[in-house]
Amino acid sequence: MEMSLKGSRDGFTDIYRREMGFSRPRSVARRFSASEVLVKQINLCGKLNGHEGCVNAVEFNSTGDFLVSGSDDKLVIFWDWTDGSENFAYISGHHDNIFQTRIMPFTDDRKIVTSSADGQVRLGQVFEDGRIDTKRLGKHQGRVYKLAVEPGSPYILYSCGEDGFVQHFDLRSNSATRLFYCSSFTENSNQPSNSIRLNAIVIDPRNPNYFAVGGSDEYARVYDIRKCHWDASNSSEMPVDTFCPRHLIGSNNVHITGLAYSNTSELLVSYNDELVYLFEKNMGLGPSPVSIPPEDLQKREEPQVYSGHRNSQTVKGVSFFGPNDEYVMSGSDCGHIFIWKKKGGKLVRLMVGDRHVVNQLEPHPQIPMFATCGIEKSVKLWAPMAGVFPPLSNNAEKIMESNRQGREDHSRITLTPDVIMHVLRLQRRQTLAYVERRYNRADVESDEEDGETYVVGFSDSDADASSEGSGNPRECNIS
Repeated sequence: MEMSLKGSRDGFTDIYRREMGFSRPRSVARRFSASEVLVKQINLCGKLNGHEGCVNAVEFNSTGDFLVSGSDDKLVIFWDWTDGSENFAYISGHHDNIFQTRIMPFTDDRKIVTSSADGQVRLGQVFEDGRIDTKRLGKHQGRVYKLAVEPGSPYILYSCGEDGFVQHFDLRSNSATRLFYCSSFTENSNQPSNSIRLNAIVIDPRNPNYFAVGGSDEYARVYDIRKCHWDASNSSEMPVDTFCPRHLIGSNNVHITGLAYSNTSELLVSYNDELVYLFEKNMGLGPSPVSIPPEDLQKREEPQVYSGHRNSQTVKGVSFFGPNDEYVMSGSDCGHIFIWKKKGGKLVRLMVGDRHVVNQLEPHPQIPMFATCGIEKSVKLWAPMAGVFPPLSNNAEKIMESNRQGREDHSRITLTPDVIMHVLRLQRRQTLAYVERRYNRADVESDEEDGETYVVGFSDSDADASSEGSGNPRECNIS
């Protein structure tokens, strides 16, 4: 006879049901991994030190045993994150900052593709004897922030660049294929030839024929690879669907920096100096959103919104978290990590992730932990930790209000993207110069004073603090 334990706490009911055979062990483990109690105890558990510049990209391999990272120092490092050791590193061959590192599936973790501010897409091949060979797969005119690897394929990947082009790569051939360039829906676009500078590309895991791109306007566009004209280097393709919050339609001062697909094909969109939005598949505006009558737009369901962070200074990603994507994560200009409940948008965890800016968050494929990177020179690892950690900072409301005020102040000013980036670079140089002077006066507090906790097996925080406080701070560029 089954007992009623509805009043029990901390998962006791789940444990009881598992032990009595009323539920499957795997389902219990998945529920525990998604529990809010566990998420609220996530804290810093280690750092990976080895890069000499800002770390811009992190990714776990398919089993989660290893992690690969790319940096402004143009190095690719393959880590055994469980003991904090460097497995191997190689010079990527890029001439500028690395923005993306991806491990190709079913290659025994021996093929790593990278993209960079130099516009190149490159392949690193690790051979049995330890030798590493690199070669260029293709090139864009302008920076390439993101790559998308076809799920389960050891050969197929896509890139998008600031030139507006989407390129297709098959590692079995030696050439890249330009699929199309992404163009504006309106005639008054201030972009050359109405092209959209692309920052993000993701593939729908439930149907790899579909991929979404986002860039220098308000629309996330979804394309069907089966409808693309191959090698159409001078043509613009029509998307099969588009997504945008209705209050941002017609905005000239927002653009998309990050995209993510959930396991159920929900599309997560992060906007520069705006908020994060979650779109169901039925919330699309169709292939031509500008043709929708205003009265029809008002009838459409609004996406779930996630607020509190600030996304202005860098090209930030956005991620799901949890075995069934129960949470949404983002970094922030204020240096904090934000974790919200996907359903309802409640903020459940807020913690310091970087002295300056948190850019990318990469969830582990199997267990409730994730890796982050930002303006600092280390990769940080986060997992549930024993002890008492407040889920929200004491000044959480102040932090979120400051971020909100910053967004509003910025929205009153209309500047071209080039002017904005110039101003941000000047501001960044001034900030880093000030921080360097503080280091020289030995006024920077240690990581231990910030309340960060470490598990056995990771390097001491002092090494990271000293490495990040030395050298030339201008190696870390905002772009």
